[in-house]
Amino acid sequence: MLLQTAQPTRQQFQVDTEYGRTHPVLMNVTLSIDPQTVERARKKAEALGKSLNQLIRDYLQKLAGGDDPERSIEEFERLSGGGHSQGWRFDRNEIHERS
Repeated sequence: MLLQTAQPTRQQFQVDTEYGRTHPVLMNVTLSIDPQTVERARKKAEALGKSLNQLIRDYLQKLAGGDDPERSIEEFERLSGGGHSQGWRFDRNEIHERS
């Protein structure tokens, strides 16, 4: 399988200067796949109610470790410290007092 990525052009980078927002820029990827595989994949994608493009995009996001809410929750809980504050409460004034 040959994987090529297109070089971004100036036209692909759009900036809405009126509101200061940027728009996501998607990268085009060229794949070399035999026609029989493409046809079988198209049929499977159609059965799933998706385009072949969306099916491939979903697969790559999963492969790359895209946003997985369950994994994010597990990581948050692991990093949260378990809530052992021993009764301490956040006090903004105390935090900003100068010595």
